[in-house]
Amino acid sequence: MKKIIFTIAVLFIITSNNAQDKKEMSFGIKAGLNIATVTHVDNSKALVGFEGGVFGEFMIGDKFAIQPEVLYSGQGVKSEGMELKLDYINIPILAKYYVADSFSIELGPQVSFLISAKSEGVDVKEFFKTTDISVDFGANYDITKNFIFGVRYDLGLLRLQENIGPGEKESKNSVFQIAVGYKF
Repeated sequence: MKKIIFTIAVLFIITSNNAQDKKEMSFGIKAGLNIATVTHVDNSKALVGFEGGVFGEFMIGDKFAIQPEVLYSGQGVKSEGMELKLDYINIPILAKYYVADSFSIELGPQVSFLISAKSEGVDVKEFFKTTDISVDFGANYDITKNFIFGVRYDLGLLRLQENIGPGEKESKNSVFQIAVGYKF
């Protein structure tokens, strides 16, 4: 938990200091749905979860922006007779390019901290790594000056399991996200 708080504090200090010289900055909240799965799980089906949190957007010129976020993210996977729920605090730092005034594309790294892992209500956190790294890419549409709609894909890069047995494959997060947000 100390790592999470430290990372969040450093992230906002850095972006706040850099944003003072920028043309524009805004902050907001967002919430949406995750359609999540985990790779290499036999007969897997998507697990629908909630995501929500805060973001900042710091313009760099007319078309580029940096967007750090801090989000709660409900992820996991369903399979025959099993449901695995993985809850994370995700911290993406995205580079955004405004293709048009109201439409942007985004790409960037994300670090995630596992806060809970449950299978059929049983705590299984000890079997999973507590940190994940991924690459996020997506698109956003500014419905109005304040309301936004976005889609994103989160491609996990690290294996989720703490240990892998003989013949087992590395499982990774795979999450499609749909969200709405409000810029203040």
